[in-house]
Amino acid sequence: MKTAKLAKSYRIDDGKHFRLKDFDPTDTGHWHSEEEAKERLQEDIARMRKLQDKLYAQGCWSVLLIIQAMDAAGKDGTINHVMSGVNPEGVQVRSFKAPSSTELQHDFLWRTTLQLPERGHIGIFNRSYYEEVLIVRVHPKVLEGESLPPTLVTKNLWEERFEDIRSFERHLARNGTVIRKFFLHLSKKEQKRRFLARLEEPEKNWKFSAADIHEREYWDDYHNAYEVMIRNTATKHAPWYVIPADNKWFTHLAVAAAVVKTLEELDLFYPKVDAAKRKELAAARRLLVKN
Repeated sequence: MKTAKLAKSYRIDDGKHFRLKDFDPTDTGHWHSEEEAKERLQEDIARMRKLQDKLYAQGCWSVLLIIQAMDAAGKDGTINHVMSGVNPEGVQVRSFKAPSSTELQHDFLWRTTLQLPERGHIGIFNRSYYEEVLIVRVHPKVLEGESLPPTLVTKNLWEERFEDIRSFERHLARNGTVIRKFFLHLSKKEQKRRFLARLEEPEKNWKFSAADIHEREYWDDYHNAYEVMIRNTATKHAPWYVIPADNKWFTHLAVAAAVVKTLEELDLFYPKVDAAKRKELAAARRLLVKN
């Protein structure tokens, strides 16, 4: 399977009929050889590097990649592997944990808006404003810390937030920010295996957090929240990719394929120099040859 076709098979443009159970976390998209997949990944990374160079030089578009997942799904590893070949100067990675007291004094989109990528750059959000319809929905007590006027906290809150997110992403798309969102779909069984590895392997102990085990108790609640989230926020200009995450090598391949496909669709090119610039370059060349 070509990687471009691979990316398309996990893309959700319209979430109206989306069901998370229709996606298998163990799926490898007919790729049965890990070595072959890793070889293709390197080809995609090389292609990504060339496209990123044009994106940076052209300086018109910006690309925002949002990665959401349950704990231990491999968000950090995916970012590390997929973006391993690009120029660090053109990539901005931001990780969003529990909001600070200052951030809580603003609307829920404020802190991520400040970190949006510049034109010519690729921005990566490790978690994002989507936490506001995930962890806050699963743990309603968190909402109390946001100091919203009580009259605004109604039964329509989540629908209103989905509406705000759709409008925000439409605004970004209309102003040159290309958005691609990834849900790394991990099975409960594989999460357990990875948590045990963190406990049993000394070099992974630092990754373990008791809070992760606590959140695991809300597995079904989170999956329901993810399903509703994707159903309400998947659009053509800001699609979701539901990426199987039980096999890390396949996760990296599928995400890279989607990023490459996104950059290719922008029809990027190096800026053409005008007559005055060519004259300037010719003069510079004469000086260099002379001296």
